[in-house]
Amino acid sequence: MKVIPIQARSDNWMYLLIDSSKQAAVVDPYDASKISNAAKEYGVEVTSLITTHHHNDHSGGNSKFLSLHPGLKAYAGSNQSPGTNVIVKEGDSFKIGQDINVKCYHTPCHTQDSICFYVEDKKTGEKGIFTGDTLFLAGCGRFFEGTPEEMHAALTKLSKLPDDTLVFNGHEYTKGSAKFGLTVEPDNEALKGLLKKAENDNCTTGKSTIGDEKGWNVFMRLDRPEAQKATGESDPVKIMGKLREMKNAM
Repeated sequence: MKVIPIQARSDNWMYLLIDSSKQAAVVDPYDASKISNAAKEYGVEVTSLITTHHHNDHSGGNSKFLSLHPGLKAYAGSNQSPGTNVIVKEGDSFKIGQDINVKCYHTPCHTQDSICFYVEDKKTGEKGIFTGDTLFLAGCGRFFEGTPEEMHAALTKLSKLPDDTLVFNGHEYTKGSAKFGLTVEPDNEALKGLLKKAENDNCTTGKSTIGDEKGWNVFMRLDRPEAQKATGESDPVKIMGKLREMKNAM
C-alpha cells in the first residue's frame, strides 16, 4: 500500500491510494488535472474516487475528475458530493485493488456527511485513516454542521482504531494546531516536538499515528487536568465545546 499526498489550493491535501496491483483510488481530488497527471506519472489505474465530505475544497473537483476517468466507483457519505454513485454509511466496506480493504466510519460534526475511511493492506498489515476535516494532526475540524457531542463521539470512535494507524487528514494545519495545543498543555513534550517538526516540514500528513494523536491532541485528551483547567469545565462535552471556541478565537 502506498499513499501519495498531493497539495491542492494553499493547504488542502488530496491523495492517491495505491494497491500493489497498481489499482488506485483518489481521495478528495479537488485539483482534478493535477491528481490525474500524478496517477499517470505513477502508472496506476484509478478505479475509485473517495470523498470525505461535501465541502467544495474537497469535492469540487469530482465532476472534472470523473470526466477524465469515466466509470469509476465514487464513494461519499451523501450525494451532496458531486458525482457520488455509492453512498456509504457507518460500517460499510469495499476494496481497492487486490489487497486494500476500506471500512467507513461516519463522523458527523464538521459536516453531517463526514466519513472517515480506514484502510488496511491485508498483505502487509499497513493501516491508515483518511479523516478529511474531522481529525487533524493535533486538532479537529470546526463544528459547521454539528455539536460538541458529535465531535467528541467522532474522536472517541477514531481513538479506538489501532495505535499504529497512520493519519491522513484534509489540511496542513499542524503548526497552528500544535501552537494552540501548547496553550492548553504547555508542558507536553510530544506537542513541542510536533511543533518543531511542523516548522521544518510543509507536509506532516501521514507522518503520525492514532497513538501519537492520543498523546498530543488536546481534543482527544479531554480527561486531562490541563484541559479542565484551561476551559473551567469538567464535563468532556463542555470541554470539547470550549476548546473549539478557544481555537476559533486564535
